[in-house]
Amino acid sequence: MSIKLIRITTISQSLNILLKGQLAFLNNYYEIIGIAFGEEGLQEISQREGIRTINIPISRKISLWEDFQSLALLISLFIKEKPYIVHANTPKASLLSMIAAWITGVPHRVYTVTGLRFETTTGNLRRLLVIMEKITCWCATKVIPEGEGVKMRLIREKITNKPLKVILHGNINGIDLQHFNRTQHVELLASEIREKGKFTFCFVGRIVKDKGINELVLAFVRLTKVYPEIRLLLVGPFETDLDPVSSEIEHTILNHSSISFVGFQQDIRPYLSASDALVFPSYREGFPNVVLQAGAMGLPSIVTDINGCNEIIEDGVNGVIIPPRDEETLYDAMKFFVEHRDTDVRAMAEKARPIIVDRFEQHKVWEALLAEYQSLEK
Repeated sequence: MSIKLIRITTISQSLNILLKGQLAFLNNYYEIIGIAFGEEGLQEISQREGIRTINIPISRKISLWEDFQSLALLISLFIKEKPYIVHANTPKASLLSMIAAWITGVPHRVYTVTGLRFETTTGNLRRLLVIMEKITCWCATKVIPEGEGVKMRLIREKITNKPLKVILHGNINGIDLQHFNRTQHVELLASEIREKGKFTFCFVGRIVKDKGINELVLAFVRLTKVYPEIRLLLVGPFETDLDPVSSEIEHTILNHSSISFVGFQQDIRPYLSASDALVFPSYREGFPNVVLQAGAMGLPSIVTDINGCNEIIEDGVNGVIIPPRDEETLYDAMKFFVEHRDTDVRAMAEKARPIIVDRFEQHKVWEALLAEYQSLEK
């Protein structure tokens, strides 16, 4: 009988995107069960990955009653399924599943730490988030930081005294280099998006404050007054529940003639291919997939000096690193990219994909994770 291994995230979209392909690979060695909230997304995962999925309502926001209900459901499920390993990603699912797995005596409780929410908070909320992180790590038997930056932050904040090991160079799933490539089909789609003669910056992600959207929009609008022939592609959804942008910024995004807002896109490759650079001024990350994906598509990036971003981008080699929350420096970096598009920026673009190929090829990441699981069986 196969060993049961549960993979859990808060919402099905995370399970669907973050672990695409990995679940099917692991299902060759274990009986993989995927758990998240969102029936429609779980059906897609089940069909594509060939695994069993279970819908458990989990709220992303802190809500004692809803969280207690989710915890009770997880406890009941773990008693029924008797998994050998529970491996959690994303904050709320990780907290609740690690507690439930500890209560029910699951032998191996694995927690992958990605973005640390407390990094961008203050006061009582920060204290609460730190406590939640400590509880999650305490209940886990194995803690895997997504990157070296996350690892150092966990140590510095004294979140856990458990051994911390980053898998390979970091990242949850690696990059599918065949998929993220400038194929003829992708280039054909990109040709319908591209505006000839316009230097195009692209942002991919949730349109929220802590992704640096305020600074990005303000810096870009200023730059259009110097260089009118530039464009900003925004690929991702607005969020009204958690950390929404101001109404003024939203109005600018939806109405500025040089900003193209396209919302969430299932396939971001044509948008990356239609662009000249990724700009990703986030305040906090674990190990951002979009920077890897942009690099695989041959794009240089402007990123902030935060966890993950500064592990993918080498300043001046395959992109530029700037301080977070700094509109002026972001403006200068974007201006530099426009003014040096045919020299320095082109040289960065040429180095972008080879760096990703060398460090983050997907199957290498999967094999390394499999080795971690197999070490638990000894």
